[in-house]
Amino acid sequence: MHTRITELFGITHPIIQGGMHFVGRAELAAAVSSAGGLGIITALTQKTPERLRAEVARCRSMTDQPFGVNLTFLPAVTPPDYAGFVQAIIDDGIPIVETAGNNPQQWLPALKAAGIKVIHKCTSVRHALKAQRIGCDAVSVDGFECGGHPGEDDVPNMILLPRAAEELTIPFVASGGMADGRSLVAALALGADGINMGTRFIATKEAPVHDNVKQAIVAATELDTRLIMRPLRNTERVLNNDAVQRLLDKERTLGADLRFDDIFGEVAGVYPRVMEDGDLDAGAWSCGMVIGLIHDIPTCQDLIERTMAEAEQIIRERLGRLL
Repeated sequence: MHTRITELFGITHPIIQGGMHFVGRAELAAAVSSAGGLGIITALTQKTPERLRAEVARCRSMTDQPFGVNLTFLPAVTPPDYAGFVQAIIDDGIPIVETAGNNPQQWLPALKAAGIKVIHKCTSVRHALKAQRIGCDAVSVDGFECGGHPGEDDVPNMILLPRAAEELTIPFVASGGMADGRSLVAALALGADGINMGTRFIATKEAPVHDNVKQAIVAATELDTRLIMRPLRNTERVLNNDAVQRLLDKERTLGADLRFDDIFGEVAGVYPRVMEDGDLDAGAWSCGMVIGLIHDIPTCQDLIERTMAEAEQIIRERLGRLL
């Protein structure tokens, strides 16, 4: 299957494994890339540029296929060493960078001068158009269904994707609710050039997370996510658990007086305890509504091959019979 995304990134299948904190490590990125998709290492999980370099080297020892690095720009009192991370990415010859969070414009000249392709995560058409204007090569359009931060507009992909197709000239992938061949065919029909799967890739054999996390995703339904931090306009979709319920109780009780400090215990430093230790109630952790479509824990190779086979069957047989 050839799309603008496979051509842009030099990959076999139009499937990207998006950056995920304490999930996007060498094992997963290498497995996805070796299966013909685009694996992504999450830079900020590595804490320092030196540790990112070591993770990139580890990934290269596992695959000879192209993979990328996610770099998320977040507001912080003491921000990460973004200049150091960008330089490490350039020095290590990474061909593709997925940016997220704040506007990446400051870092684009250096990345583009090094010949790096940049795909930026966006939750609205206006943000996608801005990414296009500043020189991003592609965008990931994240609908309201997505795990993590869906933005504040609450537009689902059935509307957001065709709107993006109406406005954009650069390639884009659909993110949020993507799980299988049905997702891929639907995304292509709505104008996307591929899909970005996050939560679906957590429930794979190569994902370097505790088995408790994978089993929780398989056991959950599409009704088991919640939106938190809406009063702070930093909305995040997470898997429901005891910590999330405590957080939501605080939001209801404090109302307009809610401050980040009030929920610090439920959101700060959570990911190592969840992803590495398997403490599912340690705090709020990102998870998409797509959990309702996840019923097994395959290898990345099996998942991608199955997705592509299902997509081809739908296009050739089901859709073909309708003509």
